[in-house]
Amino acid sequence: MDGISRSDAPASGREPIGFFARERTIAGPNFNRWLVPTAALAIHLCIGMAYGFSVFWLPMSNEIANAPASCTNIGLMQALTTTTCNWSVSQVTYIFGIFIAMLGVSAAIWGAWLEHAGPRKAGCIAALCWGGGMIVGGIGVMIHQLWLVYLGAGVLGGIGQGLGYITPVSTLIKWFPDRRGMATGFAIMGYGGGAMVGAPLAVLLMSYFSADGGTGVAMTLIAMGAIYAVVMASGAIGFRVPPNGWRPAGWTPPGEKQGNAMITHRHVHLERAWKTPQFWLIWGVLFLNVTAGIAVISMASPMLQDVFGGALVGIQDSSEALTAAQQAAVAAAAAGLVGLISLFNSLGRLFWASLSDKIGRKNTYHTFFILGMIVYCLLPTWGHLGMAGLFVISICIILSMYGGGFATVPAYLADIFGTQMVGAIHGRLLTAWTAAGLVGPLIIAALREAQLEAGVEPALVYDRTLYIMAGLLFLGLICNLLVRPVNEEHHMSEDEVERERALQHDDSVSVSAETAARGRFGIGGVLAWLGVGVPFLIGLYIALAKAAALF
Repeated sequence: MDGISRSDAPASGREPIGFFARERTIAGPNFNRWLVPTAALAIHLCIGMAYGFSVFWLPMSNEIANAPASCTNIGLMQALTTTTCNWSVSQVTYIFGIFIAMLGVSAAIWGAWLEHAGPRKAGCIAALCWGGGMIVGGIGVMIHQLWLVYLGAGVLGGIGQGLGYITPVSTLIKWFPDRRGMATGFAIMGYGGGAMVGAPLAVLLMSYFSADGGTGVAMTLIAMGAIYAVVMASGAIGFRVPPNGWRPAGWTPPGEKQGNAMITHRHVHLERAWKTPQFWLIWGVLFLNVTAGIAVISMASPMLQDVFGGALVGIQDSSEALTAAQQAAVAAAAAGLVGLISLFNSLGRLFWASLSDKIGRKNTYHTFFILGMIVYCLLPTWGHLGMAGLFVISICIILSMYGGGFATVPAYLADIFGTQMVGAIHGRLLTAWTAAGLVGPLIIAALREAQLEAGVEPALVYDRTLYIMAGLLFLGLICNLLVRPVNEEHHMSEDEVERERALQHDDSVSVSAETAARGRFGIGGVLAWLGVGVPFLIGLYIALAKAAALF
């Protein structure tokens, strides 16, 4: 095996090294580091289906064709165990909230373990949890037990989300010290684009499985769970980690040449990192950026319809009543915005994270917040002037920065806290995503409801909400301005670093860091990139085709 640096035979007195052990993933001399992003993308394109789960909500709420009249407006507790009544759309959408909550919780709990276990073991467990969770959820739909759907797709799937999301981060940052942002941008771009691939696949499978009656949701979840488990496990098995001290050929750390104060060459332990002001400032940066982005994601399609109405299909008289066909055309045009959101959410992750390698992580977030405030404040103006094109472009810019915030933050953490435990620290930080995913929509819904009750016109409700979101970005800008290098007292000593590396079994590596991973990018690399690239490009084509309805 050209990706392994040492013999599988155990040294005298040592236990045999298992297939999933981190030592078995140390890269050998013929490995090429550009294979690692493909393993990361294989995992993230699968768990990124989280953004595409909305295709299941309506069919899941119509599983029982002839539900009795007594089933009207049943409560959540009754819905959990009923076998005769349909679930409401709001009840099934809790699945999304559950697995986003579990994403942050599991990443925070098992982040430190992941650093020691290595990406192969963690990635395979993530595959079992996410794929298995979807299968259990499908069984829950099949026997019409909502509690089982919550447990499977929600809880178990959410654990797979958390482990799968952070599995590639530390490995990629160590393989690409010269391009930290770009490397993590590649992987996390997959999460943003997972819905572009998964949602059309889910629609296709539901159509196939419903041919003989029913909605096809149950078998679609089971089939996709099996597919995702295999793809994610394949990616996890393909991971390799660099030996301790490895550097790209001819590369010198920038801090050694030009003294960049915001990039440390020391390391901070997880247990110290989360107690520093820098951690909580960056936590606030991510929380506020995500909360503002969720506002647009949750409101984009109805906002476009409410603000522009018939103008989307060429009807300029706002007082003119729309026919059923015209209303359907307006809804179709607004639905095209969903495709654009997925596209810019995904590509923005690679673009902004790569740009951060050039201008720095702190400056990238400054750009997010300053540009974001301007664009959020311009959205109401575009609406009042009837400029639908500029409105859509502005939303696309916002969503690119929303995705870019996720992709840039791992490199930001590596700059501030070092690379030794960046995966675990990133796991703790993702609780900001959980908080934003749970709190953000509640705040937005409450603001909208309060304004409607106060007599504000529906179209103007969005104006005030968008200005409030701009205010949140201003708070994020302040948090980012306050980020400084970590105090010297928080850095790990050389002995502490060595102990941490011993837990990762880096002390047993026999290959020279100078000669590892200098292999050529051969046919294997081409096939690996085609394996993740072709599905992504198919999803990209579908998203663009849907978005064309807007124009």
